[in-house]
Amino acid sequence: MPAFPHDYPFDPGYGFTLESLLRIEPPPEPEGFADFWRNRYSQAINLDPAPVLSPPSRQQGYDCFDLRYQTTDGMTLGGWLLTPAEGEIRRGLVIGHGYGGREAPDFDLPVSDAALLFPCFRGISRSRQPPYSDNPYWHVLHDIDKPDRYVLRGCVEDLWLAVSALLRLFPQLEGHIGYMGISFGGGIGALAIPWDERIRRAHLNVPTFGHQPLRLTLPTVGSGASVSAYHKRHPKVVETLRLYDAACAARHVRIPVHVAAALFDPAVAPPGQFAIYNALAGPRQLFALDAGHFDYPGKKAQDDRLRMELGGFFAKL
Repeated sequence: MPAFPHDYPFDPGYGFTLESLLRIEPPPEPEGFADFWRNRYSQAINLDPAPVLSPPSRQQGYDCFDLRYQTTDGMTLGGWLLTPAEGEIRRGLVIGHGYGGREAPDFDLPVSDAALLFPCFRGISRSRQPPYSDNPYWHVLHDIDKPDRYVLRGCVEDLWLAVSALLRLFPQLEGHIGYMGISFGGGIGALAIPWDERIRRAHLNVPTFGHQPLRLTLPTVGSGASVSAYHKRHPKVVETLRLYDAACAARHVRIPVHVAAALFDPAVAPPGQFAIYNALAGPRQLFALDAGHFDYPGKKAQDDRLRMELGGFFAKL
């Protein structure tokens, strides 16, 4: 197991080995969990995302468009769309961001012949708007006391409407849509993909929101620390969190999923990441990272190997 010098007042490895992480099971699923999410999806799928694109600019072999689309709660979101400057578009990917948001699309993804849609989830980056804070510490608490209104519900719906927007723009890509998400975007992806059959492959990188009961007991930094602090003052919030457990959702995933999970991570505790991977019910592939949310020797080499794996994984989309 990696043991990196650090200044955190806790062990970001939490005493687990790869073998013990692979034995973590998801928590019991709350009654009505699947019905809650299926009902949300059935309502969201009926909305028209009405995507609007700016005139494109040519960047690094892509035509780059500014994107606006409609989502639930009457909101308009921003983002980007990349399409290959040359060649046929054969597949599409929606790419979710971490809790730091994003200020530009990624031009170096290992997927060719693809339309790439980069949504900014509600309240973050190009989708900053009241009543949401763009500070992760506060964003993750928005309406956390209201299970049906919690911000994560809206972000999952934002992902579904991003898929709708991509298919509205490229209807010929039906059956060839994938998802990639990191950290916050990984957790949102795990919550979203079980209920959306339009998504055929997914990659989750250091995904959060896994095994909420265990997550509340493990010290972290960032949004996880915010939720833990809130829970200490308002213990009944567990009723909301049980509905937003990415490991419970993973039990319902049947499509192929590639997961990059970290053995050492101060922001997203590894046991939660592995609870998501372990719960996946369909074909799954694991890439064990030495660390997540942390700079470490060998990071670039691992990132390069991961990129190569993902190229092969999404070539089958």
